[in-house]
Amino acid sequence: MSLESRIAAARGDIPADLVLRGAETLCTVTGARLTGDVGILDGVILGLGDYEGREVIDLTGQTLVPGFIDTHLHIESSLVTPFEFDRCVAPRGVTTAICDPHEIANVAGAEGIRYFLDAATRTVMDIRVNLSSCVPSTHMETAGAALDAAALVALADHPQVIGLAEFMNFPGVIHRDPGCMDKLRAFAGGHIDGHAPLLGGMDLNAYISAGIRTEHEATSLEEAREKLQKGLRILIREGSVSKDMAALASLLTPLTAPYMCLCTDDRNPLDIAEHGHLDHMIRSLIAAGCDPLAVYRAASLSAAEAFGLKDRGQIAPGKRADIVALPDLESCRASMVLCAGQVVDAPAFGARNIIPPVARDSVKAPQVAPEDFRHTGTHPDTPVIGILDGKIITEHQREQIAPEDGDKRPDPTRDLARVAVVERHGQNGNIATGFVRGFGLQRGAIAATVAHDHHNIVAVGVDYADLALAVNRLSQIEGGFVVAGGGAVQAELPLPVAGLMSLDSHEDVHATLVELRAAARDLGVTLDEPFLQLAFIALPVIPHLKITDHGMVDVDAFAVIVDE
Repeated sequence: MSLESRIAAARGDIPADLVLRGAETLCTVTGARLTGDVGILDGVILGLGDYEGREVIDLTGQTLVPGFIDTHLHIESSLVTPFEFDRCVAPRGVTTAICDPHEIANVAGAEGIRYFLDAATRTVMDIRVNLSSCVPSTHMETAGAALDAAALVALADHPQVIGLAEFMNFPGVIHRDPGCMDKLRAFAGGHIDGHAPLLGGMDLNAYISAGIRTEHEATSLEEAREKLQKGLRILIREGSVSKDMAALASLLTPLTAPYMCLCTDDRNPLDIAEHGHLDHMIRSLIAAGCDPLAVYRAASLSAAEAFGLKDRGQIAPGKRADIVALPDLESCRASMVLCAGQVVDAPAFGARNIIPPVARDSVKAPQVAPEDFRHTGTHPDTPVIGILDGKIITEHQREQIAPEDGDKRPDPTRDLARVAVVERHGQNGNIATGFVRGFGLQRGAIAATVAHDHHNIVAVGVDYADLALAVNRLSQIEGGFVVAGGGAVQAELPLPVAGLMSLDSHEDVHATLVELRAAARDLGVTLDEPFLQLAFIALPVIPHLKITDHGMVDVDAFAVIVDE
């Protein structure tokens, strides 16, 4: 459609394609409830006024708000492909998702990112991509690929690319690692996403001075306030494991909302089906006492401004027609969603040109035996990863575990389980073991190929035979999740796309996750989300103690702990 036609339609000289009639419109700038028809032509809002159109939808009694923008997420953590993620969350009002495909990039490199970029041009919702800055996240892990500055620059001209994704290697930034400097220089002046858990003071000054603009790792009010005052836009996060919304809610006010956004980071179909996505965050924040204008602004206009998406975030002339119709603002349950003027429904999803996935047969782990899970050591004093339910930060605990026949064994009576990482990219066959507390396992084992960010096999168990069974089963099903107990597989979810994503519908994945959760609880697991919690104990950029295929990692010292 020509510019002249848009101007003519906005003035009412020619009919619109679509008119939304009878609803009030929430202005995300002034907070006013505006009346009038919303005219739309060629996916663009003409304005509010007296419009006629080729199609009219009556939304009397409802409120229109701008489409929601998830400002940081890993679609792979939804355990489905970008196309199925589209079908899962767009009907809930999410019209833009700013993703970092570093999960698949750590398995398949640039090929994985290109798959996401190609998919992003074919989905109903608008998927934007921040290029993965840390593949691998550190030198203390074995990933399936490595991306340097040149590899990222080669992808930067794609129209769906925004900038550089979360810069997790904050020690590398602060201490001026040459590889980090190359990437920061390459994207200087563009958007660079942050990732600096618990960082403050002069170190935070140094990190932000590198050109970092946004940050989603704040877990306390004090941390978020300092980062906000130092110029970072804060993305309030509520994922399946990282749940920071309650801690940060009081900071979100009409005064701060222009500089705060919402994100889910890692959220699986179990939580999406049972609680919601950004819609869950919006109604929860309002229920917690946040001003509705502040919440809806953070979910739309503030997000658009933070990431340079000037064409959305407000229902106003010339803006992209991303619109959510709500019976009421408090419950945030969409009755209709438009993405670029297209009604989000089954025909819209059915009309997509779906491309085949990449990174099949990516699990190349060695066959393991029960004895591979022994943990040798001569000193009883032993580091233990302490799980904090609802957080990806862990405690660095120490316990006295006496060796028996050259092996420090799990002890369910003290909630001390074996944790192991098995390299699965066919690079070196590394196997590292240690201890973790917080799963509550009394028998059996659970294992997964979802292990941020290197995505080797990570397993937790109290029985070596079940650990071996679960790990070997993952190779047979191209990766995924496995629960084993009593010498048998109790439940499993195959994730054949890079060992990260299912080829099934999000409804089927949800149903299988319910079975997995029940099977894990039958082994004694007490965590609400054991599988994503399992994944994050392998991420060596989140304090305080983690494990990779190189061994136990003291994140504060940024070093692998020498065997004890």
